[in-house]
Amino acid sequence: MNFGHLTPQQVLDALDAVGLRGDGRILQLNSYENRVFQVMLEDGGAVVAKFYRPGRWTDAQIVEEHGFALEVAAAEVPVVPPLVLRAETNVPGLQIQGNPPTLASLATDQGTHRFTVAARCAGRQPELDEPDTLRQIGRFIGRLHSVGRQRPFAHRHVLDAQTDGARARDLLLNAGFVSDAEVPAWRQACDEALAATVAAFADAAPRATVRLPKMPKLPTVPKGFPPLKLPTLKCPPGFTQEGDL
Repeated sequence: MNFGHLTPQQVLDALDAVGLRGDGRILQLNSYENRVFQVMLEDGGAVVAKFYRPGRWTDAQIVEEHGFALEVAAAEVPVVPPLVLRAETNVPGLQIQGNPPTLASLATDQGTHRFTVAARCAGRQPELDEPDTLRQIGRFIGRLHSVGRQRPFAHRHVLDAQTDGARARDLLLNAGFVSDAEVPAWRQACDEALAATVAAFADAAPRATVRLPKMPKLPTVPKGFPPLKLPTLKCPPGFTQEGDL
């Protein structure tokens, strides 16, 4: 599927297939990798629909990420989890995946669109110069780690300093992004940095991994979100009490 073929009508048709009736008002939102739209609904509500770029994440990886978001939301971290989708009857080419179902795919003449939907949730930048805000953010990060360490991801790609570092270096070299005159010095600097990174990872062994969101960000506190009196978390060894970045 080419995103150039993803029209506003196809966005509305995709949402209609899972029982969400758009009223025609669509606003495209910022997104680096995928296509994300705010869609106003006939019932007066609003949702945010994410259409996934093909060839990046697999269906299993996306569903796994959705499940983690639902777990984190259940732990009272202020994230916006995906909505549980309901397939309309007699919609050709529609499939929904997940338990509960959160990922939909709709086959069209232009290709298959994979998408998920979340409630629209307004937010504001937290006051990072306030100690209480920082402590609250630290507790949220601690909860992310607490949920993430309960079990590993089964389908997520695991970052490896040696493998991923060498792959990135070779990609830049083979694609000609480094000029011929700069290749020797650039390669030497890159190899030295990669060797230092690999050594640092080795010095930190043994390591335990935890599930974390894709492209984690500091939590955004929704408008009207009341101040929380969160309980003290029992953090795993290696994490600070306020959460460890």
